[in-house]
Amino acid sequence: MTELSLPARAYLLACDTARNRLPDRERVALLVRAAALTDLVLRGQVADDGGRPAVTGAGGTGHLVLDDLLAELTAEPHRKWRAWVRRGARGTLHSLEAQLDAAGVITLRTSRVLGLFPRRRPEVREPASAAALRDEVRAALRGDAPVSADIAALTSLAAAVELGDVLPRAERRRHRDRLARLEEQAGAAVPALRKVIRELRAARTAAISAASGGGGG
Repeated sequence: MTELSLPARAYLLACDTARNRLPDRERVALLVRAAALTDLVLRGQVADDGGRPAVTGAGGTGHLVLDDLLAELTAEPHRKWRAWVRRGARGTLHSLEAQLDAAGVITLRTSRVLGLFPRRRPEVREPASAAALRDEVRAALRGDAPVSADIAALTSLAAAVELGDVLPRAERRRHRDRLARLEEQAGAAVPALRKVIRELRAARTAAISAASGGGGG
């Protein structure tokens, strides 16, 4: 899978290949968006400039999702990392899925919930390769040896978005120092993603609490 972009590998990392689904499309969309930002950092085409991603490299990457994001960053350079993780995340996810489907990496099936609401279900064409990617990320977290920048980034991103079936919470806590070292290789999009996930979790908790309070009244 080395020929795939970082957001493509992050997407495959999140896929539940046994059930042909994503655990949480909203979180995976944020993961993919942050992975695209991180990929541009690792390629030397984006750098941190006072808390904002700044385009530094010329030319395209050959990956449509990354090139689209580069164009967005160039057009609106004032936004901070956290805003870029959120902004356009759903569209980036849809675009990536369409490309992976066209490339034969996944088969994207659409069903309807209650016959009304469309639901996308990805079937990974090579589940063994996806499983190997998960093993590589887990080994990066548990080990002490240096790892490549892209694997360090994938591990950091998976931890930040709280992919529990890939990196369980207990593992993330146990290897907190290791995660901090890996994150140093990944760049500013990872802590931005973590903040967005915390905000999302807090908003969901507040909504559940409000609904419970409303029901009790």
